Amino acid sequence: MKTIHQWLSEYGESHQNKTNKTIHWICVPLIMFSLVGLLWSIPKPEIFNKAEFPFNFGVVFMVLALFYYMFLSWRLAIGMFFVLLGLLLGNFYLSMLGNTCLCIISIIIFVIAWVGQFIGHNIEGKKPSFLKDLLFLLIGPVWLLSFIYKKLNIPF
Repeated sequence: MKTIHQWLSEYGESHQNKTNKTIHWICVPLIMFSLVGLLWSIPKPEIFNKAEFPFNFGVVFMVLALFYYMFLSWRLAIGMFFVLLGLLLGNFYLSMLGNTCLCIISIIIFVIAWVGQFIGHNIEGKKPSFLKDLLFLLIGPVWLLSFIYKKLNIPF
């Protein structure tokens, strides 16, 4: 079982180029946002409609991701809670336009952001980490957050 530091170090190996890093700062949050929007758009079972707050597959995904982050590092999980809350609120407001509109916007963002990611990795000259292990798709966001923690001298 890898520690958070091992995950971040391994992820960082294919993210050394400054341009690729910059692209990741833009595209990783956009991919996260659009993925939540896509999951939010999936028609939900009737039982989800009984909740007092918007409960859908996007929310379920975020809760599961948060549990994974807690397993890796409770300190980073606290930061990710606020990131995920922002994603939740953004998608909530977009969902007011309707699920079809949210889905279309999410697809457009998702495709453009992934094109950006692959351009960044082409510049880097290294394959994306998730091709080695799909869990790296969840590591990318905490990798970015770890830089903020380092700047603020917050241990993780």
